[in-house]
Amino acid sequence: MKLPVKTLEGADAGEIDVPDAVFGITEIRRDLIHATVTYQRAKRRAGTHKVKGRHEIRGTGRKPWKQKGTGRARAGDLKRPQDVGGGVAHGPTPRSHAIALNKRVRRLALAHALSAKTARGHLLILDAAIADSHKTKPMAAALAALGLASALIVPGAEVDSNFARATANIPRIDVLPSQGANVYDILRRDTLVLTKQAVADLVERISA
Repeated sequence: MKLPVKTLEGADAGEIDVPDAVFGITEIRRDLIHATVTYQRAKRRAGTHKVKGRHEIRGTGRKPWKQKGTGRARAGDLKRPQDVGGGVAHGPTPRSHAIALNKRVRRLALAHALSAKTARGHLLILDAAIADSHKTKPMAAALAALGLASALIVPGAEVDSNFARATANIPRIDVLPSQGANVYDILRRDTLVLTKQAVADLVERISA
């Protein structure tokens, strides 16, 4: 299938031929996309939550009262979960939240996410994403002229330094290199913006 190409200034720059297997899938597999987003978000979790267990509480191990005859419940020390300042029972400890997901499934989900953006008309192809200046104001005006209020922009394998600095402070505009493009970030913004180089990189990545 063919898609129109525009310049950063909004002028027409011809067309690009993209494979249907990546950008033209008709039956979108929501289950694959959901599984991949769950995989990504689980992998991003730090897993550094931590509470102290009974064995980690500082204090004496002396038995607070005798075992029998007081009318009170038995106690070996005052570091029990039911004691004030005691340890937490079955609390969270540092761990990895990552789950396994087949690489083939992740690649297929990326193709379905790209096809979903294309089918909805939320895909914009640029000739190149290079800025002459690092100033935010002209870049914000150029993106507004293209109708981009919420977008993920993928310039290619390398991100132009001026372009990265110019877009850094614009709300709801994300910039990622081709190797960083992923299902979650594609879906969290309204519009996906790819350069011709990024299209080639993603097709190669999915077809590998």
